[in-house]
Amino acid sequence: MTQKTQSEDATKERAEAILDQIIRMAWADDVSFEKIKKECGTTEADVIKIMRNNLKANSFKLWRKRVSGRLTKHEKRNKLIRQEIEQL
Repeated sequence: MTQKTQSEDATKERAEAILDQIIRMAWADDVSFEKIKKECGTTEADVIKIMRNNLKANSFKLWRKRVSGRLTKHEKRNKLIRQEIEQL
């Protein structure tokens, strides 16, 4: 195996590891899209694209349905609701 091929393999493995990390974080209910962006540099729209391209169609639909209404996936919404509750 040449040096170039080894380097390409290592780069591909790192990319796959990052992709796996993003998918794991996206599946976790307690990890917000903002945290994913901080740790991986991936926006919410990119996370959705990654999930769409790497999950089976039904799995993506289930995931999308779960996260679209989940406050913990959006730190800003979560903070606003906490503030409203504190004011009551």
